[in-house]
Amino acid sequence: MKNLFLFSSSFAILLALVACESKKNDTLTMAQDTLTYPKTEKDSTVFDNYFGTKVADPYRWLENDTTAQTKAWVTAQNKVTFGYLDKIPFRAKIKTRLNEIMNYPRYGSPYRAGEYYFFSKNGGLQNQYVTYIQKGLDGKPEVFLDPNTLSKEGTTRAYLSGFSKDKKYVTITKQAAGGDWSEIEVMEVATKKKWSDNLKWLKNSGVAWYKNGFFYSGYDEPKKGEELSGQNKFMKVYYHKLGDPQAKDQLVYEDKKHPLRYHGIATTEDERFAILYTSEGTDGTEIQYKDLSKGEKDFKLLFKGFANNYTIVDHIDNQFLVYHNQQTPNYKVSLIDLSTKKMTDFVAEKPEKLESVNTGGGKLFVSYLKDVTTKVYQYDEISGKMEREISLEGLGSAYGFGGYREDKDLFYTFSSYTTPPTIYHYDIASGKSEVFRRPEVKFNPEDFETKQVFYPSKDGTKIPMFITYKKGIKIDGTAPTLLYAYGGFNISETPYFDPANLILLENGGIHAVANIRGGGEYGEKWHRAGNLANKQNVFDDFIAAAEYLIKEKYTVKNKLAILGGSNGGLLVGACMTQRPDLFKVCFPAVGVMDMLRYQKFTIGWGWVVEYGSSEKSKAQFETLYKYSPLHNLKTNTQYPATMVMTADHDDRVVPAHSFKFSATLQEKHTGSNPVLIRVETQAGHGGSSLSKSIETSTDMWSFMFYNMGVVPH
Repeated sequence: MKNLFLFSSSFAILLALVACESKKNDTLTMAQDTLTYPKTEKDSTVFDNYFGTKVADPYRWLENDTTAQTKAWVTAQNKVTFGYLDKIPFRAKIKTRLNEIMNYPRYGSPYRAGEYYFFSKNGGLQNQYVTYIQKGLDGKPEVFLDPNTLSKEGTTRAYLSGFSKDKKYVTITKQAAGGDWSEIEVMEVATKKKWSDNLKWLKNSGVAWYKNGFFYSGYDEPKKGEELSGQNKFMKVYYHKLGDPQAKDQLVYEDKKHPLRYHGIATTEDERFAILYTSEGTDGTEIQYKDLSKGEKDFKLLFKGFANNYTIVDHIDNQFLVYHNQQTPNYKVSLIDLSTKKMTDFVAEKPEKLESVNTGGGKLFVSYLKDVTTKVYQYDEISGKMEREISLEGLGSAYGFGGYREDKDLFYTFSSYTTPPTIYHYDIASGKSEVFRRPEVKFNPEDFETKQVFYPSKDGTKIPMFITYKKGIKIDGTAPTLLYAYGGFNISETPYFDPANLILLENGGIHAVANIRGGGEYGEKWHRAGNLANKQNVFDDFIAAAEYLIKEKYTVKNKLAILGGSNGGLLVGACMTQRPDLFKVCFPAVGVMDMLRYQKFTIGWGWVVEYGSSEKSKAQFETLYKYSPLHNLKTNTQYPATMVMTADHDDRVVPAHSFKFSATLQEKHTGSNPVLIRVETQAGHGGSSLSKSIETSTDMWSFMFYNMGVVPH
């Protein structure tokens, strides 16, 4: 679900604002002004009965986001929100500074396709990255695909999603306004010619080339008006022949008995096998396969679902290399013989989590997490011998390490909280890494430091947390602090660089990231300790992180803000309802706020394996009802200053979650703290363009500093 969401990648930067004492006092006075919120109609007749418990849902009409009534409500709410934000005296300077800090060239790692290399680049303030092509590493780069030309607002994403085996053709995946629905087109590599192919109504689909076409996954066209909220059912797998209209595509696989399942196909690098992946949600896979070289029509079961996760890494001599967690909570790589189905260890389980496996140059590149930082090892793909640990720049995150079997070199990226993403050129034979591109961000990394601490949660479990700040600041409980976490879906929050956090750090602030349970930082046990009936552990871990920061005098309650997006939005919503006294500012972004009905919208059914369902059992209902943010807002309670954030094209966590939560929050909240909702237009679950991200980030930082009574300098 996270990729689901990485909201903090576009925070605003605040600098160069000098305010006199009288202006500071004006700011504090304005932050305490009482707001008049739009009246939200209630329907007291709407309720559901869950195993004998009646649950009212008076704002259910807000679930229909296409009606005139809902649109009018959004307009009215935005008017109040932006009216409030417009009065913040330093807001314009925040935006100016953010544009300055983000205006530097940023690159993606190069990758080879035949005789050409491709890479992505943003020249500074472009809304979308542009894809370039060049002949050889020394060739002259030329624009291959520029998504900035595809929509007036610059909100259409487009990226290369798969090359044909001969590298003559490449598929282009496009997504409009930040939504999850995608289209696929085809381009000829050498000529940059766009073919007539245009496939629509795809979601969560990869592209797997085979001969003169490719496999993909899609849905039937949704009903008019339900494109962004209707439940997605009966995913199918097709084969598309190059040049054909979509109507002629061959149906390869469907499951009429199970409408709520994902299906996708991958092909092995040699195109001998098609691998069919099926899942009932975000965790647990079933794998079937067929031998395309023999013309097999039916798939054969390899791994039955859905107790474990499996990924086919490669095919070698009628054997599959498999990355999995079968009886192995930290994951390992096994070799399975297709004749006997016997599995043997290839890369055995270790105390650290095996986070990912990639291939290239006849080698396996195996990435582990050691206390949430990356360790990468190179193995021979035939013998299974570990050849070397790849030396990295420091403690941080490294990713990439992928290529074709014939490659002699590859590229990877390293980043940390104080190190901008740096691209390295790696020679596979010698193991030597050289800096290929290092971005020139306008700051000195040596001025900042990150420390990792381990704090006790409510049940005594030690939780890691990264704390970043400017060297030399006084740790005396006065620093404005932003605490971030995710805590779900087996996703690991590894160190990353966000230039927008510099404003917080340069103004004596602290940025903290808690690696709470529910994520994948310590393998499947860590994940399971924070999902389903154990979800309260996630909230306890986050609350304990806040308490630790206060106890150790990093900050105080009145200077502490919390942020989370998607599943992290649920996290913030749950924590602010359980401990409204603990935080000054809260940012629940695109969050799952109605835990009793989330499964009824778009792909929400895919999260039942993570959360459980109010409809499955009384026990699961009671667990969800106990922490659901929407259902735990209390009457006559003073909540922190809150800005709920969502987007009109979010078809992953539909905006109805945020709408209903905000309406209820405004109804039950007392006191002068503002409780607002900001609804972005032409944007989806993770934003849609750099300019819109800058606007959102500007408003978020403005709201945070303003309500803390802090004027950045």
